[in-house]
Amino acid sequence: MKLALFGRQALMGVMAVALVAGMSVKTYAAENLLNKVKERGTLLVGLEGTYPPFSFQGDDGKLTGFEVEFAEALAKHLGVKASLKPTKWDGMLASLDSKRIDVVINQVTISDERKKKYDFSTPYTVSGIQALVKKENAQSIKTAADLKGKKVGVGLGTNYEEWLRQNVQGVDIRTYDDDPTKYQDLRVGRIDAILVDRLAALDLVKKTNNTLAAAGEPFSRQEAGVAVRKGNDDFVKAVDSAIAEMQKDGTLKKISEKWFGADVTK
Repeated sequence: MKLALFGRQALMGVMAVALVAGMSVKTYAAENLLNKVKERGTLLVGLEGTYPPFSFQGDDGKLTGFEVEFAEALAKHLGVKASLKPTKWDGMLASLDSKRIDVVINQVTISDERKKKYDFSTPYTVSGIQALVKKENAQSIKTAADLKGKKVGVGLGTNYEEWLRQNVQGVDIRTYDDDPTKYQDLRVGRIDAILVDRLAALDLVKKTNNTLAAAGEPFSRQEAGVAVRKGNDDFVKAVDSAIAEMQKDGTLKKISEKWFGADVTK
């Protein structure tokens, strides 16, 4: 009797495992992002839209910038169109998690910590963390140690905030959830410096008629990649292949030189 009962329980256990396994397979299949994107005909791209020269509103009110053109070219190589979804940075990865967007193309630095939760494409830009100051203070920061005792602005939840908290002590860190306010506070002297991507820093120096300056050399090398939810290996391979094609046919170099005057993609 006990043997029969044990056999029945064992059978039920096997059935339960099979059911769970079946559900897991079904859930994974439903997240086949490459097929989903191709069937939909659009790639849902998360970006800020307030981060020149990467993504911002042009004079005609339409989104433009390096990453806008990169996203559109990437989608074209995948055989679809890009649907741009402006989102504040502090909610962007949450939007990716909840599947409101397919990818994040917003200068997301590839780091070991982020790779625990997200997959990344091969890098499409190479840059570094740069201190940006008012021109008259250009000599005030030469190394990371010079940030000590200063009021430094960083984007809330960005790799700049993470890097600053981990690498420099004694800094008065001011966090911002939008870039315009951060830049304005620097211009009027509410903060001493901001940490931004070196490419963005050089663009801002140019656009502000040299009233701002990039202080010292970049503090670290950083590579940006397309961020994707885990479990979409086929999609990541397709994106990597598209980026390789754009490098080979000159598309990436052309877009890069248009916005930065140099090839910043390698």
